[in-house]
Amino acid sequence: MSSVWTNLFPPKAKWSAAQVPDLSGKVMIVTGGSGGIGKETVKILLTKNAKVYIAARNAISGAEAIQALEKETGKKAVFLKVDLADLKSVKAAAEEFQSQEPKLDVLYNNGQANNTLRVLGVMFPPWEKTTVDGYDLQFGTNVLGHFYLTKLLLPQLIAGAQSSSDGKARVINTSSMGHQGNVVFSNELARRYADQGIVSISLHPGNIKTDLSRHSSSMEKAMTGWMLYPVSLGVLTQLYAGTTPEAAQLNGKYMIPWARVGKAHKDTDKPEQAVKLWEWLEAQVKDL
Repeated sequence: MSSVWTNLFPPKAKWSAAQVPDLSGKVMIVTGGSGGIGKETVKILLTKNAKVYIAARNAISGAEAIQALEKETGKKAVFLKVDLADLKSVKAAAEEFQSQEPKLDVLYNNGQANNTLRVLGVMFPPWEKTTVDGYDLQFGTNVLGHFYLTKLLLPQLIAGAQSSSDGKARVINTSSMGHQGNVVFSNELARRYADQGIVSISLHPGNIKTDLSRHSSSMEKAMTGWMLYPVSLGVLTQLYAGTTPEAAQLNGKYMIPWARVGKAHKDTDKPEQAVKLWEWLEAQVKDL
């Protein structure tokens, strides 16, 4: 119960977005970057001089976000079309990025779901909803889609680590209090690629006010609305994880609001379970 309480009602933040270091020369991707905490994350990264790709499925909303962010920051993000619920789209997006960039410093797998949502993620979709490839919409989008994108971009991430002054590149996996698959995947990624400079961190950004509870009922929204926090707080944990020198030492960790190291459910850190999940995920994408 103490873990639930500290996630629902975290103490006052001790770290702020103003403390994000200069990111000149860094290349980053933010899935779900056209809205919610994804868009706010992109905004802060741009103000700190990173080159940021907004990975989203809707070109119109992506263009609108890029235009709005340019007005706010004077910096222009790059649109990368991807539908995480369509594995062929994921592959096409990775190939497009690879044609433009030799390295990737930070991959924000932000388009996540469960209790905390962003624009590319899905929360509580109707049970009959599936991905283009026939998987459960929530799992197929949030776990399988991000796994495949990460897998395809590993060469660029390793190149990013090799070119970085600290020898690290990062994969930031935004999950939630209702976590399972994302954290298991994140932990196994940390185990498999630590020796190649990949830092994999999973996190719960907080219960944030976004439009992604669109599948929830009016009663569910009324019951949970009072527990939601503004987007400006929702970005803190993933900004800390993806940009600070201290977070480069947090490979395999799970973070909670606001920018604190927490403890995920014990079932998410069973190596034998993680290997089974990883092998299953690999099998789903091997012939694409």
